[in-house]
Amino acid sequence: MDNLILRAKELLENKTVQVVIGYEAGPTGVVRPAFISDPANADSLIYDERCVQNLAVYLTKPEVKHLGRIAIVSSLPVMRSIMMLISEQQISYDEIVVLGISADGVLLDIADLSVMQGYIDKSDLSNPVKYKELLAELKKLTPAEKFEYWQKELSKCIKCYACRQACPMCYCTRCTVEVNQPQWISVQSNAHGNMEWHILRAMHLAGRCISCGECGRACPVGIPCHLLTMHLTDQVYNYFKVYAGTSEKMNSVMSTYEPNDKESFIV
Repeated sequence: MDNLILRAKELLENKTVQVVIGYEAGPTGVVRPAFISDPANADSLIYDERCVQNLAVYLTKPEVKHLGRIAIVSSLPVMRSIMMLISEQQISYDEIVVLGISADGVLLDIADLSVMQGYIDKSDLSNPVKYKELLAELKKLTPAEKFEYWQKELSKCIKCYACRQACPMCYCTRCTVEVNQPQWISVQSNAHGNMEWHILRAMHLAGRCISCGECGRACPVGIPCHLLTMHLTDQVYNYFKVYAGTSEKMNSVMSTYEPNDKESFIV
């Protein structure tokens, strides 16, 4: 990724940005997010199939915002996350420079927001192919079988909230699960509390999830919680023909009502 390194150095040297968020190989070879503020350190930037973290999660962090204007290495999921954050007024496009990366690893020339939207519009926005087969198998189950499957999976939850921390759209400074006066969600890791938490999170992401799969990848006990939000991605598109992260002016799917909305879910 020589072009990426050269572009990062250029942006830092001419003070267009104060920090570049990208990827680098850690001491053990595992790829991790990198925060480059010195042009001399830009040589550590990499981009390959190991670079899977959704870096947009850092754009709403106060400690990162305080670093100054940000350039961010952006695959399609990151670009869609940026669109969602702009539409929800969490960031402004003027605050960032998008270093777009195509599906085949080529540095894109994202000159402005309209260019990024054009790239998104031409892309496949459905759930990743590697998860579609799993989602199709789950869809075949009866409601009772689905409930049994998720009870078994969610019983492993230790309430660490890694799924929340890895998600760019979980940016609240104080989450409902941390409110104890009144306490809405059980703190304990038990069948009832685990189900409450994961259903709550999935519903909060309906129409907002961009299917990056980071929540499931981050889970230390291997719960496929990303399949919950990806299932809702399919449902939202089925009912409303909307994919998340496609416009800077997206309306909230769960609070926007149109006369022609499907009503087959009302029985």
